[in-house]
Amino acid sequence: MGIALLALGLVLIVEGLVYALAPSLVEDMLAALRQMTLETRRLVGFAALCIGIALVWLAASLDVLS
Repeated sequence: MGIALLALGLVLIVEGLVYALAPSLVEDMLAALRQMTLETRRLVGFAALCIGIALVWLAASLDVLS
């Protein structure tokens, strides 16, 4: 449960920084997303998922989480 709260907190920090420091960038990114096809968005999401899993695996193998 502690790791899940840590992960959620880190995500909220990163998301909050983007909205606080570059709100116009968020609008530009949303416009770019609207221009992508659903399949492209799905592939980008899958790639982000794979990178996230790899980073968590790397952190776990380096004993960062313990």
